[in-house]
Amino acid sequence: MQESSDLYDINERDSHSAWADHQHHSMEVDHVECLRRKIKYYFMNPCEKYHARGRKPWKLILQLIKIAIITIQLVSFGLSNQMVVTFKEENLMSFQHIFLKDYVDGSIDTYAIYRQEDAYDHIRYVIEQYGRLHNITVGNHEYEKTGSVYTPLSLCQEFYRNGTIYPGNDTFEIDAHVETDCIDIYPMNRSSSQDGLPHFELHFKRMLSFKISFVLKAINLQTVRHRELPDCYDFNILIIFNNEAHSGRIKVDLETDVQINECRDWKVTGASAKSIYLTLVFDCLIIMTCMISFTLCIRSVFNGTQLQFEYTLFCKNQSGKDIPWSDRLEFINGWYILIIASDLLTITGSILKIDIQTKVLTSYDVCSIFLGIGTMFVWIGVIRYMGYFRKYNILILTLRAAFPNVIRFICCAGIIYLSYCFCGWIVLGPYHEKFRSLNTVSECLFSLINGDDMFPTFKNMKQKSTLIWIFSRVYLYTFVSLFIYMILSLFITIITDTYDTIKQQQQNGTPTSELQRFLSECEDLPDSGVYRLDKNSCFLEGCLNKCRESHERLTSDA
Repeated sequence: MQESSDLYDINERDSHSAWADHQHHSMEVDHVECLRRKIKYYFMNPCEKYHARGRKPWKLILQLIKIAIITIQLVSFGLSNQMVVTFKEENLMSFQHIFLKDYVDGSIDTYAIYRQEDAYDHIRYVIEQYGRLHNITVGNHEYEKTGSVYTPLSLCQEFYRNGTIYPGNDTFEIDAHVETDCIDIYPMNRSSSQDGLPHFELHFKRMLSFKISFVLKAINLQTVRHRELPDCYDFNILIIFNNEAHSGRIKVDLETDVQINECRDWKVTGASAKSIYLTLVFDCLIIMTCMISFTLCIRSVFNGTQLQFEYTLFCKNQSGKDIPWSDRLEFINGWYILIIASDLLTITGSILKIDIQTKVLTSYDVCSIFLGIGTMFVWIGVIRYMGYFRKYNILILTLRAAFPNVIRFICCAGIIYLSYCFCGWIVLGPYHEKFRSLNTVSECLFSLINGDDMFPTFKNMKQKSTLIWIFSRVYLYTFVSLFIYMILSLFITIITDTYDTIKQQQQNGTPTSELQRFLSECEDLPDSGVYRLDKNSCFLEGCLNKCRESHERLTSDA
C-alpha cells in the first residue's frame, strides 16, 4: 500500500513538472509573439496603425497642417523681407549716382581714376554733394545727429611713413609702417567744406588708400502699404580710393553697411493695426503647433529607443550575442529627428519674427535663415509619408542604401577635384579671370562638370604665353574628360546598382537583416484584431507569467 502511494506521488510530481515545463514554454512563446507584435506595430504606417488599434493618425494630420501654416508664414515674411532688400539695393544705387562723379549703372567694377587732378576732383565732388544733400536727393535722406551735433564726414588717407621711389634708376627706399591722416568736415559748416580739401595733400607715391566715410539716415515707408510699421535705417557709407597696387589705376568703390533700428517716435493714421495683431496671433499659433509636434516626435523617439533596448535584451538572452548597429538604428527614426530639428528652427524663427514685427529686433537675416531651413526640413519630411507607397518607397530606400557608397565616392573624387583647383589657380590665375582665386576656380570647374560655360572658359584664355596656352588646353581637356566621362558615369553606376539591388530584394521578398527575419515570423495583419490590446498588456502579461512561474516553483518544492 505504501509502495503504491509513493508511486502515485512520483507520477503526480512528474506530470506536474511536465505541465509546468509546457506552461513555461507556452509563456515564452507568448512573450516572443507579444514582442514581435509590438515591434511590428511600431514600424507600421499611420493607416496600418489605424486598422490595428483604431489609433487616428494625429501626427500625420498635424504635419500636414504645419506644412500649410509654415509655408504661409514663410511667404509672408519673404514678401516683407523683399521690401527690405529692395530698399537697401535702391539706396545703394542712389548713393552711387549721387556721390560718384559721372557714374553709370553697372560700371562699379571698372570705375577708376588715372590722373591726380581727377582724384582731387572726385574727392571734392563727394564733399560738395554731401553738403548739398537736402537740395539734390529725391529720397528722405538725412544727416545723422549725436545730440544736437551732426556727425561729420571723415577723410582718411593711409600711406607709408617715409619713402623715396625712383623707378627710372630702379631704386627705392620705403618704410613699411602705415600712417593714417584724417580730417572731419561737418555738413552745415560751409567754410569747412570749401577750405578743408586744399590743405589736404594726397601722397600718391606712398598712398595706399583714401577713404571717405559718413552716415545717412532714412525711413522705409513702403511697408505702411502692407500694414507694417516702417523701420529706420542707418547707412554707413564708405567710399574707397584703392591705390595699393600703385599701378597708375586707383579703383573707386562705394560700400554701405546698413543698420535697421526701431523708430523712436512714430504715428500712423489712416491704417488699422488689426492685421499686425492677426499676424502675431498667427505666429503664436505656429509656435504652439510646432511645440505639440516636437513633443509627439520626442515621445516617439523615446518609445523607439525603449523598444530597441527591449529587443536587444531579448536577443542577448536568446542567442547570447549583440545585435548589429544597423538593426539598432532601425528603431531610431531619422524622420523624427528631422522634424524635431525643423520644429526647433521654426520656433526660434517665429520668435524672432514676432520681435521684428514688434520692432524689438531687426535681425532679418538671422530670422530668414531659421525660417528658411525650418521650412525646408518640413517639406523634406513629407517624403517620409510618400515612402509608404511602394513606388515611392523604392526611391527612398535607394537613396538611403547608396548614401555610404556615395560619400566614399565623393571623398575620393573630391581629392582629384581639389588637385585640379590648386593647379589651375597657381598656373592659370595670371592669365584667366576665372582662375584668379580658389573660390572662382572651384566655381568654374563645377560649372564645367555640369556642361556650363565651356566655350567662354576655353576662349578667354590669354595667349601671351604659348607654354601656358598649351598647358591650359591639356588641363581643361583632361578635367572635362575625367569628370564628365568617367567620374560622373561611375557615380551614376553606384546609384543604378543600388536601385537594382533594392528592387530585386523587394521582388524576392526575402528579409535582409536579423530584425526583418524576426518580424517576418509574425503573420498577423493590421486588421486581424490581435493588435487591439492595451499598450501595457504585454508588460502585464509578463509580470503575471513571472508570478505564476514563481508560484508553481514554490508549489513543486513543497
